[in-house]
Amino acid sequence: MDWDNLRYFLELARSGTLMSAARRLEVDHTTVARRIQALEKEVGAPLFSREAGGHRLTEAGRKLQPQVEAMESAFRAVESTAPASQEGLSGLIRIGATEGFGTVVLAPQLARFAQQHPKLTIDLLAMPRLVHLSRREADIVISLERPARGAVVVTKLTDYTLRLYASTAYLAAHKPIKTREDLRGHTFISYVDDLLFSKELQYLDELHRPDAFALRSTSVLAQHQAVAAGAGIAVLPAFVAERDPALRPVLEGQANFTRTFWMSMPVETKHLVRMQAVWSFLRETAQAQQPLLLLLLPQNAEESEDRHGAPPRSPRPRKQGL
Repeated sequence: MDWDNLRYFLELARSGTLMSAARRLEVDHTTVARRIQALEKEVGAPLFSREAGGHRLTEAGRKLQPQVEAMESAFRAVESTAPASQEGLSGLIRIGATEGFGTVVLAPQLARFAQQHPKLTIDLLAMPRLVHLSRREADIVISLERPARGAVVVTKLTDYTLRLYASTAYLAAHKPIKTREDLRGHTFISYVDDLLFSKELQYLDELHRPDAFALRSTSVLAQHQAVAAGAGIAVLPAFVAERDPALRPVLEGQANFTRTFWMSMPVETKHLVRMQAVWSFLRETAQAQQPLLLLLLPQNAEESEDRHGAPPRSPRPRKQGL
């Protein structure tokens, strides 16, 4: 029996669609279909039922899957001890992350990591929506909510801080904002309510119900640009806004939010060398970025005085669970 056919079978069983399996295997979807047909001919029974939403395992397919997974585990154990495995990381690994974190924090770090491992291909899905492990959209997912179920390895990657920001020009054109009551009458920028992909993005409900919105967007980077253009006030991650000298915090210390990034990967792939390496690198990256993620800034007095017009202060204790 051809091992390659079994490998294609396993990927389709896990992903559920020809297109997803083909993407993971780096082949055309017709190749996956052809391999499955060849395997079914060898087995003498249909392994999948074709449905509108994809491919579902038949009874014969469900019986075959654990046997193929055992073969896969044995193959990887041998592979990991082979001399070639010591030559460096190779293959494809796909990382799903929120748009802002993926673009601003991860992209430059992963680019450097990829340069150190030229045989490794990294796909970074930095998207304003949830990326699903269960659908095989990614190998590692960084999300705002901890996965509630499934055969996955989960770890808390990091907390991060958000707060209200506005542009210098916007603040100069309005009366000083000293209390939450002073937010009344101001224009806000936020997410599109009915397109929120996580309840963790509902910041304004905890702070102030805006009287008007200048712009709403599914993209936090679009919101950042709108704030920088002077269109209004928004809750932005500190790791995005603190890099922009055109922005100033509003109600500093009174309107901070804390959220958490969770990192997860399938149990079945945790032993892969490239998965372990990238997993560790992402944890190290989050740790190294703590000053910016948790707003433990500024790093020196000169930068602080130039950035906010006042000498640095000790960071305020953070409230958990906001």
